[in-house]
Amino acid sequence: MPEEVLFQSEGSQSRSEIASYLRRVADKLDAGDDITLTAGEQSVTMTPPSQPTFEVKAEREGPTDSPGELSIEFEIEWAEDGDVGNGESGGGLEIE
Repeated sequence: MPEEVLFQSEGSQSRSEIASYLRRVADKLDAGDDITLTAGEQSVTMTPPSQPTFEVKAEREGPTDSPGELSIEFEIEWAEDGDVGNGESGGGLEIE
């Protein structure tokens, strides 16, 4: 399935700034509000359903014999037509 990027922003941020962004997203999810992303001329508003799919992934990219790039990815996903997700439960996830 082809992917269309609706919004993208990437840049070096302090841990505190990243935490602030994540808190704002968490507050919007908690309240059931739309989430609007804005950077420069780009802007997109999305309305996550009450039960989206949540994916957390920790990755290491690069050669196996030398330092690479580490990442933690958080993804909230749902069908554009409103269909319920794939039925997988994320009940076992813990973040400490």
